[in-house]
Amino acid sequence: MKTRLKLLWELQKIDNELDKLEELRGELPREIELLQNKLDELQETIKAKKKEKENSLKKREENDDKIAESKANLKKFKAQLLQVKTNREYDALTKEIDYTEELIQKLEQENNSLADLSKKLTQEIEELEPEIKDIQKELEEKREELAEIDKLNDKERKELESKRADVLAKITRADLQLYNRIREAKGRAVVPIKRNACDGCYAIISSQKQLEIRRNDKIYTCESCGRILISAEIENL
Repeated sequence: MKTRLKLLWELQKIDNELDKLEELRGELPREIELLQNKLDELQETIKAKKKEKENSLKKREENDDKIAESKANLKKFKAQLLQVKTNREYDALTKEIDYTEELIQKLEQENNSLADLSKKLTQEIEELEPEIKDIQKELEEKREELAEIDKLNDKERKELESKRADVLAKITRADLQLYNRIREAKGRAVVPIKRNACDGCYAIISSQKQLEIRRNDKIYTCESCGRILISAEIENL
């Protein structure tokens, strides 16, 4: 059991050092993530607007074809109107003429609206593009800054990760699951007792509990925060 406790404490010490290296990165990773999300969102917005503009232009072209066809039909109907011999034929052609003229008017009005939409979309895209360039520039600068920090600490990080891998290979699956669960919830999973208190949440540990912990015969956790508690002997091994 003492070996198991020692391995858990070794893992915690390594993770503490890795956490310190992560702290040196500051808010840069989060800032980069937020900028990238904003950039992706703006790029998707522009993509959608360009697609809408493309569909608008396509629809106008289709309407232009229909208008041209309708005008040709209208000319034909009016020519036929001069040759009708019965009122029935006259009424039928008149209805066709009225319908065709209404259709042409409707399509022309729709095209005017589509032209206005296309103009509006073009303006919106032009307004967004400079913002995208600014974000891309800021994103590049922050990535370079983060890369420089990582470069300075790369050797130390690799050494720590190598040590961590060695320790992980020796820890039982159950102990590692417990460690990871506590670390995910509390940050530090294994803590010593300092001044009769848990070094994680500072809750007082009873003398009896401290005596039991010093036996190093099982894994004890803080009743207040749930962290694994270790004796001074394990801490100083």
